[in-house]
This record gives sequence, C-alpha cells and structure tokens, in this order.
Amino acid sequence: MTMLGAFFMTALLNFGLPKGSLEDPTIKLFGRAGFSISKSSRSYKPCWDDSDLDGRFVRAQEMSRYVEDGFFDCGLTGRDWVEENASDVEIVSDLIYSRASNRISKWVLAVPEQSEIHSVVDLEGKSIATELVGVTKKYLEKHGVKAEVEFSWGATEVKVPDLVDAIVDLTETGGSLRANKLRIVDVLMETNTVLIANKKSWQDPQKKSKIENISLMLQAALHADTKVGLKLNIKKEKLDEVIKEMPALRRPTVSSLSDDSWVALETVIEKKVSRELIPALKRMGAEGIVEYPLNKIVL
Repeated sequence: MTMLGAFFMTALLNFGLPKGSLEDPTIKLFGRAGFSISKSSRSYKPCWDDSDLDGRFVRAQEMSRYVEDGFFDCGLTGRDWVEENASDVEIVSDLIYSRASNRISKWVLAVPEQSEIHSVVDLEGKSIATELVGVTKKYLEKHGVKAEVEFSWGATEVKVPDLVDAIVDLTETGGSLRANKLRIVDVLMETNTVLIANKKSWQDPQKKSKIENISLMLQAALHADTKVGLKLNIKKEKLDEVIKEMPALRRPTVSSLSDDSWVALETVIEKKVSRELIPALKRMGAEGIVEYPLNKIVL
C-alpha cells in the first residue's frame, strides 16, 4: 500500500479536488451543495465537514490519472483532460461551471487574423502550440495532416505568429482570442467539468451511493444558480392570463387565499426572465410579488 493510500484509509471516499483556476469556484459550489470545505492558503489538504470525505487538491490536468490509478475514488476535472490522458474512468455527471461562467468551453484551432491558414489542411508542415497535445495530434491524424505540435505552458495566444503558426487553446467566449487578433479556424472539442470515479470504487455499493449523492447535490446547486423562486397574489379572474405568461419548470402552484376572489401563485423561473416578467405581472394586477434566491433545485 502506498503512503497516500494509507493516509486515506479512515475516510469512505478519497476525493480529488481541482487545484488552480477551478479551486475557488469548486469550493463555492460545494458550499452551495451543503458541503463546507476549508483550507489554508498553502495547503493541498482540504478540511471537510463530512467525516466520510478526505482528499487532496491536485491539478485538473492530472486528476483523471490519479482516479484511474486508485489514488482517489473520485474527483473533478475537465472532460478534455480525461480524453487527453486516455483515462479509463467512470464519468458520473457533467457539472457545467468554470472560473468565469457556467458555459461549455471549447478547444479551438486559432491563427492570426491575416494568416493564410483557413482550414486544417493548411496546417501541413506548420507548427502548433497547445496544452492539449494528445488530442491535437489525434485531430491532425484524423485529417491526414502532418504538423509539429509542441507543448505550451500557458499564455499560448501570444506565441503566434512569431513562435508558431497556430495554436489550439481553450475559450469560453472567444474574447481573449479576439483581443489578441486571432481567428478561429475550427473547434476540436467541447468540454466542461465532470465528476469522475475510479472503476473499482464505482463497483462498491457504499462508495457509489455516496458519489451519487454528492453528484445529485452538486447538480442541484448548479441548477439553482440561474433560477429564482417567485410568489405573487392575483385575482382569480386574471389567473389564466398570468399562467400563460409564466415560464415555469412545471405548472405553477396555485393556492387559495382567505379572500375567495384572490389566489396565491408560486413558481420557479429563470433569473434573467424576472426583469421583464415582474413588471408585466404588476401590470396584470399582481400584488405582493416576491422574488427569492434558491440554493438547490433537484430535477
């Protein structure tokens, strides 16, 4: 047994948390899901409020290898790094969040705006810089193109055109690429954070149940991120009109009030919809309109 394995013997799950850009968003997500995680500024060991959990912070790029090898029972990483490492792990769930937004990110082939490279075939004999070396090589092989692929330690977008002809880089909005006067030629893959599990751990009923519970709560916290609860009172005669305008997860809940001519209505809506919906409801005669935040939504 390795020293790392011996250290984790007391916990039900050895959980790998991503170090780096995903670290703070992950701690906040777990907090919204009901798990408190704390650590000192230089520590790689999280402190959980759940005695079943222990683990370490490691780079997302390495996580899938540690999970596959059994150092961790489960962990959070990017779908891109699972593919890059060719890791044989169980992908439990997609958790779409990052340091900047809750969007799916893309690995894209990009070149300077004035470059003569307009498709993958134009890369023949050229040089490419990227962190995602394995996936990029497979992409070129798929298209029958031979090009030099070199590993980039970061700040990849500044390496063209002086050091390389093209880059494969991760983007959410494309803003950084545009700021560096780069043009997207192709999308190699879409990626997002995933919860992964070791295959052997996934076969253990107790561990699998715990992992599934954590997955459910993390997804519930993410679902609640973009939604709010809404309550209001409306005259019965206006109810059908209001319901037609109400974008709800299902049909809204309608309750009777002490005044038989009025009803109370409660629902869940997209957060961004409320800025237009609430004024519209007010114009329809709604009163006592209350918008409130949500911690979790289980679909």
